[in-house]
Amino acid sequence: AFPSPEIVMFFRSLLIPVAILAQEYQLACCVSTAVMAEEIGSQVEVKLFGKWAYDDVSVSDLSLVDYIACKPEHAVFLPHSAGRWQKKRFRKSLCPIVERLVCSLMMHGRNTGKKVKAVRIVMHTMEIVHLLTDKNPIQVLVDAVKNGAPREDSTRIGKGGTVRRQAVDVSPLRRVNQALFFICTGARNSAFRNIKSIAECLADEIMNCAKESSNSFAIKKKDEIERVAKANR
Repeated sequence: AFPSPEIVMFFRSLLIPVAILAQEYQLACCVSTAVMAEEIGSQVEVKLFGKWAYDDVSVSDLSLVDYIACKPEHAVFLPHSAGRWQKKRFRKSLCPIVERLVCSLMMHGRNTGKKVKAVRIVMHTMEIVHLLTDKNPIQVLVDAVKNGAPREDSTRIGKGGTVRRQAVDVSPLRRVNQALFFICTGARNSAFRNIKSIAECLADEIMNCAKESSNSFAIKKKDEIERVAKANR
């Protein structure tokens, strides 16, 4: 037998205050969470791997300021944002520069997609750079990217059935892309069949490139490309 309408109304009157209390509690939780997040955001400074701050990092080359994302608004704890940086043209210029280094390490088939492995390598690299230079490793990386790419390149121009090389200026975004590629390629080549780990080789390459040493693979490639371009002016 179904309960009488009086019994139904009685239980419904008991449930309504409970539902209102639940809604108020949920709202209060949301507000308190937002307030806590705001307080934490204002108090806690975002540091790479919880160690290195982004505040004192600067880009000395004016043309690369908009293409090397190292300012506090691009700060991340881990260089693993899972962002869709390739979906739109020039969007990857907003990707944190350390994450771009991580992505450049994931090359040569067997390493494709192993981003956690690449993050671990970069973390060890940053520790080594900090120990050997006693500087902020993010700043050392930014200097290496600034120094490691050619400012002038040569392209093929076809005219009247003959092909010749013409010297051209390199865009800022391509300079950043090439610098990261050269740094990672040099580290990968020197670590192959070597007792030194990839993190040590990457740290050596970044430090040599930052001080424009001729031992750096990236600096050698840059000089070679610029020399060819100068001959084709």
